[in-house]
Amino acid sequence: MHLQSFGAACTVTGSMHLLTLGGRRVLVDCGLFQGGDELEARNREAFSFDVAELDAVILTHAHLDHVGRLPLLVRRGYRGAVYCTPPTAALAETVLLDSARLQVEGYKQDLRRARRQGREDEVPPPLYEEEDVHRALALLRPSLEFGETASVAGVRVTPGRAGHILGSAYLLLESGGERLLMSGDLGNRESGLQLDFTPPPEADAAVIETTYANRTHRSWEATLAEFAQALRASVRQGGKILIPTFAIERAQVILATLKDLMDSGEVPRIPIFLDSPMAARATGEYFEYGDELRADVRDELRAGEDPFRPNTLHVVPTSAESQRINRYDGPAIIMAGNGMMTGGRIQHHLKHHLWKPSTSLIVVSYQSPASLGGRIVGGAGHVRLMGEEVAVRAQVHTIGGFSAHADQDDLLAFLDTAGRPHVWLVHGEPEVMAGFVPLLAARGLKGDLVPDRQPVDLLGGGYADGRPPGLVLDRSPAESLQAEAGE
Repeated sequence: MHLQSFGAACTVTGSMHLLTLGGRRVLVDCGLFQGGDELEARNREAFSFDVAELDAVILTHAHLDHVGRLPLLVRRGYRGAVYCTPPTAALAETVLLDSARLQVEGYKQDLRRARRQGREDEVPPPLYEEEDVHRALALLRPSLEFGETASVAGVRVTPGRAGHILGSAYLLLESGGERLLMSGDLGNRESGLQLDFTPPPEADAAVIETTYANRTHRSWEATLAEFAQALRASVRQGGKILIPTFAIERAQVILATLKDLMDSGEVPRIPIFLDSPMAARATGEYFEYGDELRADVRDELRAGEDPFRPNTLHVVPTSAESQRINRYDGPAIIMAGNGMMTGGRIQHHLKHHLWKPSTSLIVVSYQSPASLGGRIVGGAGHVRLMGEEVAVRAQVHTIGGFSAHADQDDLLAFLDTAGRPHVWLVHGEPEVMAGFVPLLAARGLKGDLVPDRQPVDLLGGGYADGRPPGLVLDRSPAESLQAEAGE
């Protein structure tokens, strides 16, 4: 039972884990790296394994950092099946087609600029195009159902509800009498939309995400109060309120929350612009798969109501209409992707409004330190946006309680029913994971960080201090925890 991670090893993006189980080679997730230039450059690297020798691919959920390199895998020769839950298949189509479109549009824009400078040969082509996405979608097998065991390339696979987004699953994989848990991304048990993850069974080893393994989220009630206060203060300033949002889950949570807050009178009714066609399309899947949602949201859907549509909502379908929003006079909420502000329509709005003291930027998503959002949250006085230096004068509010990721308490609760597995840590910053290892030890569990691209024996002894040889931390786990608490 061996693992080699080619993404989300000592970083929080690009999930791609190659498992060797009983001689079978199964790839779990195939995601894009998102964040700074150095991370995103890894998307263009050749796969470090023979694509044609894979026996199967399994997707845990449809976020871009878990599915975004799938068309590239197919483009480079994979022809086997890709297993997932039905909601993941539906959302993956929306996510991947949007990704291809943005890549092609970005390439054309970069090429136009480069031609004026006589350096068009330096512009890299898109990673993939729409036809590659359709070839990848043709390989999807949406046959995995929560709690039901299936045979995937001779490996017994039982998905459990992860509670992260629609269709998100953790996986129990069984081979040769050994049992492995792959967490995928686990949900926040105080989610505004999703039901809690189901307790996993006992296993010999567990590979678990650690995005927020060094912190505990605010309660849902405290998060709502903080969000409402930030909105009221922002409305008083009279400027635009920018909310960068990922199109799946975060956009729907924010829409439902805004509807509740405005209907109850806790915040004023002002225009809301949903400047994300992908978010608008993805919201339709929440009606199709409402059984995964909290009882109150599920009841609204069954009654024929729309919990995601505040009565001041305007959906913005085209880029031309997106640009016209900035001429709107008076306070308004602009929700646009992407959540880390590394691309998408949010950059256009940031360029127009980030330099204004009357603007509020409400950050409701995880920000990689190297991303544009991470630099803004970190206190940068100026950032580069669409080729220009822009001053950061907006009021910046960071609200972590909306996270769809499990926090420290959630992760430990997930492991409570898993017996005494050897725990391997992925999908986290190294300092965060290193701080989680002693907490596992206090519960009698051996914890180890998964090294980047290096093979590990999941049932082996691991490392003396939980850290792979040569790993250097940028800051101590204690400093990382202090920085999180300071936010």
